[in-house]
Amino acid sequence: MAYANDINSAAPASSASFGGVFKSLAERFARYRVYRETLLELSVLDDRDLADLGMSRASIRAVAYEAAYGN
Repeated sequence: MAYANDINSAAPASSASFGGVFKSLAERFARYRVYRETLLELSVLDDRDLADLGMSRASIRAVAYEAAYGN
């Protein structure tokens, strides 16, 4: 009977860790989506519009990454 109690007590802990994994994956996906949307929106601008924003075409990826991940 003690063995069954150990299994039952371990089950909620493992299901709680799965919840953390899904939350982490959802956060990572949301950040990636922000990155892709920013990248696509800046990519459609012409060079003159980018210059008005103080950016060059070469810095689009860095700006999108900073927008999504804050680094």
